[in-house]
Amino acid sequence: MLKMIGFWFQPKKMFRYVCLFLPFLLLNGCFDKKGEIAEPSQIKLEKTEFNSLSGWQNEDFAAVIPVMAKNCQVIMKNNKPYIYDAQIKISNQEYQAVCRRFMAENIKTNAAMKAFMEKEFVPYTISDNGKAEGKFTSYYEATIRASKSKHDAYKYPIYGKPTDLVEINLRDFDSALPNTRLVGRVENGHFIPYYKRGDIENGQINAPVLLWGDDLIDIHFMQIQGSAVAKLDNGEEIRIGFADSNGHKFKGIGSILIEKGLIKREDSSMPKIRTWLRAHPEQAQKLMAENERFIFQRLTNADGPVGALGISLTAGRSLAVDNAYIPLGAMLWLDSHNPDGGKIQKIVFAQDIGSAIKGVVRGDYFWGHGEEALYHAGRMNSSGRYYLLVPKNASIKVN
Repeated sequence: MLKMIGFWFQPKKMFRYVCLFLPFLLLNGCFDKKGEIAEPSQIKLEKTEFNSLSGWQNEDFAAVIPVMAKNCQVIMKNNKPYIYDAQIKISNQEYQAVCRRFMAENIKTNAAMKAFMEKEFVPYTISDNGKAEGKFTSYYEATIRASKSKHDAYKYPIYGKPTDLVEINLRDFDSALPNTRLVGRVENGHFIPYYKRGDIENGQINAPVLLWGDDLIDIHFMQIQGSAVAKLDNGEEIRIGFADSNGHKFKGIGSILIEKGLIKREDSSMPKIRTWLRAHPEQAQKLMAENERFIFQRLTNADGPVGALGISLTAGRSLAVDNAYIPLGAMLWLDSHNPDGGKIQKIVFAQDIGSAIKGVVRGDYFWGHGEEALYHAGRMNSSGRYYLLVPKNASIKVN
């Protein structure tokens, strides 16, 4: 395949292609919404004390035990110097040592887990350009109706990863290049961008159909969330997970409706957006196609939606982060609030990523599964901060 796209080995041609193919990455990385040059991130870590974390004494530490056990299983399999590469680097060897002690102690109670945390970890305030406050949204696992065969209302394909989708990372060619993922396909020996959502939904794709859904709006929401539980017409339930994307820029359906004056900003919660789309079926498909990003799925037997760390997510304990800055697998203390003003002060784990989750202090809180989770997740847009919980003996640095 690389011979077919041999120009990638020629730096001048490679960078000329990148400029043509990914101008949105250059713009997003260098400019803010007003077109001004954006201030580069300046991450600062400042050691603090557990007693300074709001809500620490009220944490349900027993609920953390099974999540940490699952998280440690991944950490223990990692052979790299750091837990997972990001600008904030936590040495893996010391983290693994803490995981071994955690498993050896066979912790069962709230008090024992609290004592373990305070003995083995130290909290660090995370700030960016002097600001510790950031934005915290939330997501959930959707539910869709589907069938293994196309019939009646089940006419919308749920695609697996296409056979012709090709991915390239610039850093594979030069370690000094940004960790930029290019997604496309090879046509007549040339690497070109992959199909946009509208093209895919019109059938211009070579991909397996995993299932057939009965509601394009539900499928779109599944793609935004990344996963879903499919209730089949034969009574089965199948969990659908994230497999890959077409590499195009994500644009939220809420933003599209607001820009066109179809809804007001205060009516842009997920439940209200879904209600509007169902009330305007003729416009819905065209409007959703303006989000050019398309998500390909896979079927999984996991006990929950599988995040970027490769393990099933836990409601109220898993957080999607920007893994350019926060390493996957990291433990954090989250201090934010829910859509109704209630406090969210708890230990969470960086176990997932998201196309809209960008920035040093930025998180997407996993609410869980079903309509109640949608009700909360679809309305959450909160300010807050988080603290990195690092093994006491682990070296930590910022690139």
